Amino acid sequence: MHIPWCVRKCPYCDFNSHEPKKTIPERDYINALIQDLEQSLPSVWGRTVDTIFIGGGTPSLFSAEGIDRLLSEIRARLPLAPTIEITMEANPGAIEQAKFAEFRSAGINRLSIGVQSLNDELLQRIGRVHSAREAYLAVEHAHDAGFEQINLDLMFALPTQTLVQAQQDLSNALALEPTHLSHYQMTIEPNTWFHKHPPATPDDELSWAMQSQCQERLGAAGFEHYEVSAYARPGKQCRHNLNYWQYGDYLGIGAGAHAKITDAAQQNITRTATVKHPNDYLQHAASEQRYATQEVLSRKEVPFEFMMNALRLTEGFPSSLFFEHTGLPLSTIDNALQQAEEQGLLEYELQWIRPTEQGRRFLNTLLTLFLPPS
Repeated sequence: MHIPWCVRKCPYCDFNSHEPKKTIPERDYINALIQDLEQSLPSVWGRTVDTIFIGGGTPSLFSAEGIDRLLSEIRARLPLAPTIEITMEANPGAIEQAKFAEFRSAGINRLSIGVQSLNDELLQRIGRVHSAREAYLAVEHAHDAGFEQINLDLMFALPTQTLVQAQQDLSNALALEPTHLSHYQMTIEPNTWFHKHPPATPDDELSWAMQSQCQERLGAAGFEHYEVSAYARPGKQCRHNLNYWQYGDYLGIGAGAHAKITDAAQQNITRTATVKHPNDYLQHAASEQRYATQEVLSRKEVPFEFMMNALRLTEGFPSSLFFEHTGLPLSTIDNALQQAEEQGLLEYELQWIRPTEQGRRFLNTLLTLFLPPS
């Protein structure tokens, strides 16, 4: 579920997020989300929901009452697994912190807090609206509210950041005792403020030193590196994101939300994306006009899509998963698998496929071997 409003758009952010001109139309937007969901129900009849991810934007700007109503409406329409994982993204602002206990009571059981850095100077350089102190307090409030699963988003290679600062940021984040850490490099994306006004960022050599040394520190702290930029305590991996990386199905509701649904009877996979602007979404949520794109994937596109996700996993995937989630025999990609193995990018066994350390480091090179023929 995508909630697209933020207090302020960060200069590096290319997500579908908008600064509200007036008040956020929370009630109307929740009504639209439910209408959107109802339109999608026929495509998932008989399925049980294993995870819910409320992303943004900044979903924690919504009231706890609104989130409680939203989850109640979903429970009334879809069966939820008894062990369901329900994640909400949150920023460390003081307003959001005060609502953490109420979000927990509403049913949120996993919190993802976008601290990005714990250095005030660096936070200002990347345009964040919170301070390091607010980030510390937010995590403290999350623990006090009873959240047993807490993810922290932490970036490195920030403008003017040194190796020592990157290491200190990570040490400070680990001291907050998260169960999961998303540790990723800041990149300059098109259509962002930083793309138009590029800041001075660490070069490739320094960025790699930050990444590799922080990886070692995370490993020593007991975090498993299970995906390109995801680290977790044993048993605390993000199940929602694992479903993406294992090429599972998911519904997407909200402005700019994406979905992937397999129709076993028709033997096809459909991808959809809703309109991005909140006003357009509010107007069309109850109709087919809510879709900006709707595409049935061709058989030649599916293998690349699968590998683009599954090869992000450090441990790789069971060979049988390819057929289970694509409907295609593994022989479809035999040539590419052999080339990848010969180039030292992949370990290809009868029952398991995994990227090598070199394959993980040069993932884009590995993925090009699975591109569909033009």
